[in-house]
Amino acid sequence: MALNLLHANDRPGEYPASWYATTMPAQALRPALKGSHKADVCIVGAGYTGLSAALHLAEAGYKVIVLEAHRIAWGASGRNGGQAGTGQRRGQTELEQLLGVPRAKLLWELGEDAKRLVRRLIDRFAIDCDVTPGIIHADHKPRYAPHSTAYAEKLRAEYNYPHMRYVESEEMLTLVASRDYHGGTLDTDAFHLNPLKYAIGLARAAEAAGALIYERSEVKQLGKGDPALLRLEGGDVQANHVLLACNGYLGGLEPSIASRVMPINNFVIVTEPMGQARANALISNNAAVADSRFVINYFRRTPDHRLLFGGGETYCGYRFPLDIKAFARRPMLKVFPQLADLRVDFGWGGTLAITAKRLPALRRVSSNILSASGYSGHGITIATHCGKLAGEAINGQSARFDVYATLPSMAFPGGTMMRAPLLGLALNWYALRDRL
Repeated sequence: MALNLLHANDRPGEYPASWYATTMPAQALRPALKGSHKADVCIVGAGYTGLSAALHLAEAGYKVIVLEAHRIAWGASGRNGGQAGTGQRRGQTELEQLLGVPRAKLLWELGEDAKRLVRRLIDRFAIDCDVTPGIIHADHKPRYAPHSTAYAEKLRAEYNYPHMRYVESEEMLTLVASRDYHGGTLDTDAFHLNPLKYAIGLARAAEAAGALIYERSEVKQLGKGDPALLRLEGGDVQANHVLLACNGYLGGLEPSIASRVMPINNFVIVTEPMGQARANALISNNAAVADSRFVINYFRRTPDHRLLFGGGETYCGYRFPLDIKAFARRPMLKVFPQLADLRVDFGWGGTLAITAKRLPALRRVSSNILSASGYSGHGITIATHCGKLAGEAINGQSARFDVYATLPSMAFPGGTMMRAPLLGLALNWYALRDRL
């Protein structure tokens, strides 16, 4: 990919003008790495994966250096919709068909452990990040009702998960004030939060444990060997182990990963405050919502009574739309036409990464270089957990890392130049089906 996504759409070393960044107290800039350094572990990327790995490795006694090209959680970790879902990105029925029941159940347990880990970290380090219970999966077509009913029952009967129930169309209208939906499920053990506040809390915990985090420190070259050598514009790091935790911003740093993990852009808007009563009427139980469209809409209320709405993805080009607010306002008004009078105060884009199977891509690049990425929109829980699993593998306990690393994987067709246009054609077809 000729376009460097680290610099394509944003101002260097600055957070986007998101509701998250704008409403949070200013964060002191950490220093850039200068000169030559040595570390037991060097982590590239200060998102959930990198910060979780740094925390767990530092607590295990390793000397850890984290290199972040811009700011902590500058990428998807600080820009996403804030939904911490159950299980994996793909449902258990699909996973059973793809991998068989035993491996599907292993992935379920990893997904549930990921959710528990996020809660434990928030509680242990007193991270103030607006945790709120509940995620609604809303069906935008009536014919999806049998599947939603059966899935909630399957999780209860076969996975001992009693926290999800089917919601009839009439009840859905009382929960979400939109006639665009025809039932769905409510998962009371899933939750939503402020993703940037959560990531900043992880960073502080990692630093308290002894990890060193350098911002505005973009890795230009990764030299494989023992030790590995990471070169930056102003210095270098020799490290016994390396973790690539770059997700959608890996670029050409490691081609073997880039061929299997594809960046896509997604967009979020936040309305002006609408008042408590109107916000309560919009989503009565204050759950987050994600719908059944292939090009998914996801939304939730904010503590200051706005609507945060994510919608619209771009695959064929990596430049953000010139008017992100207008781009994402269109799907918002399809769901909530009654919000046409509201001003949109914030609009921003971000780059996440998907895999062909929509399952995490954990890989051993070499004997002392690991990579973890490709969370496909399910990153708050899974990325945090995969950072911990990468730390376990570096510490000589690789069983759980290898559950992901041994999943069937495929490269996207067309190489790095053609894969986005080819996938874009396919996904635009699905988007058309959503609208029909």
